[in-house]
Amino acid sequence: MRKPPEIQREVYFSGNVQGVGFRFQTCEIARNFEVTGYVENLDDGRVHLLAEGTVGELDRFMAEIQNDLGRYIRQNSIAERHGSGEFQRFEIRR
Repeated sequence: MRKPPEIQREVYFSGNVQGVGFRFQTCEIARNFEVTGYVENLDDGRVHLLAEGTVGELDRFMAEIQNDLGRYIRQNSIAERHGSGEFQRFEIRR
């Protein structure tokens, strides 16, 4: 049986997303899903997330982030493309 194709989602979160444990909590949430990639703070106050997985896993992962951390998020922008397969796990950067 073939594995479902993986996609990559790149998300930029803005709002009160730094200094509130956003990256740590996102990484903890990722442990419950089959996703790889990273989350990092940006110098302009946003948080950048790059995640790869199947559409279903990424949908559930993003829904859980919104459920747990939505109170900190004012806005987000999402881009989607083919997965690269370059990541082995999900981690915090910067």
